[in-house]
Amino acid sequence: MTTDITLFSPLRLGPYNLTNRMAMAPMTRNRADEGNVPQPINAEYYAQRASAGLIITEGSQIAADAVGYPATPGIHSAAQIAGWKRVTDAVHAKGGHIFLQLWHCGRVSHSSMLPGGKLPVAPSAIKLAGQTYTHQGMQDYETPRALELSELPGVIGQYRTAAQNALDAGFDGVEIHGANGYLLDQFLRDGSNQRSDAYGGSLANRARLMLEVTGAVCAVWGANRVGIRLSPLQPFNDMRDSNPEATFSYAVELLDRFDLAYLHITEMGSDKPGAAGPAFDLGKLRAIWKGVYMTNGGYDLARASAALSANKADMVSFGVPFLANPDLPVRFAKGAALNTPDQAAFYGGNEKGYTDYPFLGTN
Repeated sequence: MTTDITLFSPLRLGPYNLTNRMAMAPMTRNRADEGNVPQPINAEYYAQRASAGLIITEGSQIAADAVGYPATPGIHSAAQIAGWKRVTDAVHAKGGHIFLQLWHCGRVSHSSMLPGGKLPVAPSAIKLAGQTYTHQGMQDYETPRALELSELPGVIGQYRTAAQNALDAGFDGVEIHGANGYLLDQFLRDGSNQRSDAYGGSLANRARLMLEVTGAVCAVWGANRVGIRLSPLQPFNDMRDSNPEATFSYAVELLDRFDLAYLHITEMGSDKPGAAGPAFDLGKLRAIWKGVYMTNGGYDLARASAALSANKADMVSFGVPFLANPDLPVRFAKGAALNTPDQAAFYGGNEKGYTDYPFLGTN
């Protein structure tokens, strides 16, 4: 089945009329100020990219004990809410739409970054392989503390409060980060969840926290302004599952019942068969999901156009292309050359490699 839909076709997303089907993917940039507060340069960065049909912000921690990396923004303090309000005001002034990504890093953290030097939390006390970047440089991952059953309502409450904070900060919606090996993904996949209580073992139990969080966030926003991101084949952060097709088909089927604004699937890991578990055709998830389906995974103009034309997706999110090209929709529309990404400036720093990429006709 082919369609006449292109990247430049408008799209109704929840209550919003998007001018195109290009989303700016969430990208950690490590440029928050002290206290994990968004700063004025962040507002400039996002406003530059307001021509995206939808901006999805970098992951923002829902609580002080959800932090995983230095200089990443949060959405749990008054200062952070005020900082994000500057961002949303700047994007709206340019006519853009922006969703905040709600993030709990779980075991992908280090005690040196958490209140009171406490251990990171996870569904099970399973240590990641490798090291993580901290304020003191690279350090080995620690064995996380398994969350007690009695603590899980509190975690859900943190998501609910963060969702309300995002509403107060002027966002148009929120995306629940259920991907890339962070807390909700850790509960969903059996490689990181070895619990024997109501949140472990069966598919229904492993999906329970993600579904309860989704319900709590929808209670704040309404389902049509909530999206969720999943990464079925992503091995990043030492993630795996014995049967990704069954796990994610089940999760997507139940998430579909919420009638969310969109499902955001990252294809990363598809090029590493078996790394995160037996590979499967992600198109099967597209067939299950009845709403707006967004895909992500190294797309360029040609591949994205082909995916929309073949009805394999309704939207495509772009990471590095938007990072290096604030006017990406214009460049795609004109078939213009793209800026070269400055990989050395992806994480941390100042305006270099952040807000200094030229617009078309200015370089």
